[in-house]
Amino acid sequence: MQFQTASFFLLASVFSSYTAAFTEQALDCCLSTSNVPIPHRIVVSFSIQTTEGGCPIPATVFITKKGKALCAPLPTGNWVTKVICKISRKEPGCRHTKKTKPQRKKRRGARQ
Repeated sequence: MQFQTASFFLLASVFSSYTAAFTEQALDCCLSTSNVPIPHRIVVSFSIQTTEGGCPIPATVFITKKGKALCAPLPTGNWVTKVICKISRKEPGCRHTKKTKPQRKKRRGARQ
């Protein structure tokens, strides 16, 4: 009888610590955003933070070459949109046209 009681309490404690470990995970959220433009040359990736994921504010999270997370406002036609377009060629809504130099007219006759 003592063995069954002891094993019950052991299983109950293991289950409760297992549940507590997975319900109290810390979220890595932006708590504020900065409107200072970030150079696209230092950004390697980005993600969109939403409030549905448990974070307090929506934000754009840029990851730099050094592994730092920089929090910016959502992309609403501002500098954030431009940075996203520069680092992500497949992003819908981004226009990617090559800038070509105007061609010079060829002169007739050869220079001597």
